[in-house]
Amino acid sequence: MEIAIKVIQFFMSLSLLVAIHEFGHFIMARIFKIRVEKFYIFFNPWFTPYKKKIGETEYGVGWLPLGGYVSLSGMIDESMDKEQMAQPEQPWEFRAKPAYQRLLIMVGGVLFNFILAIAIYAGIVYTWGEQYLPYRNATAGMMYSETAHKAGFQDGDIPLYADDKELDYLSGESVMDIVEAKEVKVLRNQQDTVTISMPENFIFAANKDAEDGQLLMAYRLPVVVYDTQNGMGAIKAGLKRGDQIVGVNNVNTPSYDLFKAELDANKDKTIPVKYIRDGKEYTSDIEIDGGGKIGITLTPINDIYETKTIDYNLWQSIPRGVEMGVEKLTSYVSQMKYVFTSEGAKSLGGFGALGSIFPETWNWANFWSITAFLSVILAFMNILPIPALDGGHVLFLLVEMITRRKPSEKFLEYAQMAGMVFLLLLMVYANGNDIYRFFFK
Repeated sequence: MEIAIKVIQFFMSLSLLVAIHEFGHFIMARIFKIRVEKFYIFFNPWFTPYKKKIGETEYGVGWLPLGGYVSLSGMIDESMDKEQMAQPEQPWEFRAKPAYQRLLIMVGGVLFNFILAIAIYAGIVYTWGEQYLPYRNATAGMMYSETAHKAGFQDGDIPLYADDKELDYLSGESVMDIVEAKEVKVLRNQQDTVTISMPENFIFAANKDAEDGQLLMAYRLPVVVYDTQNGMGAIKAGLKRGDQIVGVNNVNTPSYDLFKAELDANKDKTIPVKYIRDGKEYTSDIEIDGGGKIGITLTPINDIYETKTIDYNLWQSIPRGVEMGVEKLTSYVSQMKYVFTSEGAKSLGGFGALGSIFPETWNWANFWSITAFLSVILAFMNILPIPALDGGHVLFLLVEMITRRKPSEKFLEYAQMAGMVFLLLLMVYANGNDIYRFFFK
């Protein structure tokens, strides 16, 4: 069931993003009175599950979920319609329009994807606001992966600065600031400021952790009792809601990870457990069952520490949506330099990697947040100057506008074919990485 939820979210998100991207091309073409022959969500080689012609345009849904396309009269594109290009130029064709109009049509898809991301981010903060837990408020600090430990982090460290940038709360941008920094300052033991010199290319080690399902860091959860279970050790010892367990069997356990490790090491035993109630410290002997449990549920971390929530009205949400879109785009572009390294190439992923970022339970806030980020990615990837992508057409149009000479149709055909071969090979490689990681890692 969990896998089905991930798959449904992935295809819902992909369908929306492709539809909006192609609609950007479509609407710009219609503004300049260019005939749109086809508007397809997904590709349809060999057969088409659904199609319907309305006016001059055939609308359809393909079966191959690798993208989508809009076919314009008089344009060398995925269809490679050489017969049409051999006919005399017509005023409703793409090739008959001025270069600036053709340029606007080609950037239309990218522009609409970025606008969609901004709209989604604005909708998220308008609906849910922004709630976050500042690092400094989480006094138990963070717990770190083994890779982070090797870099010099210790469990309980509170991140303060990545180089000269102050770190506020746990987020994708914050983690990226840390893994790309040369130095990270942390607060250790609630009193000492420690500078950690980050290893070179630390981002690759962090990415390997992520591939294995390990977070680089997470908030440490204090063990604060929310409820107790009848017949179990905690209720027999008199523990109640609000008690904070800070030690097990004479070992300090300021966080759940340490607490659970001590319980697992003392299964089927009765041992002393230290806890704080109303500011006073107590110790009780508590029975641990064979599963390493004492029968408590934990208080959520947001109920333990003071969080901050920023609420936005409609007009405030729009500029915040723009800010978030720009932040996500800037962050993603900054990571692209790592793709052109051997380690970065190994980390490339295809549809499996994209689908894996969706959670296994349905959550609208998460769905929209991921969809917005994928929309940013789609916008950026499509504007890369690679033939067969929007960016390739844009590159040739810019050259035409500068030199005032249009590239020959034969050159554009060869460029389109070369670009399609390159993208196909890249897709095979990226999805091959997914398959390799699934079966062998």
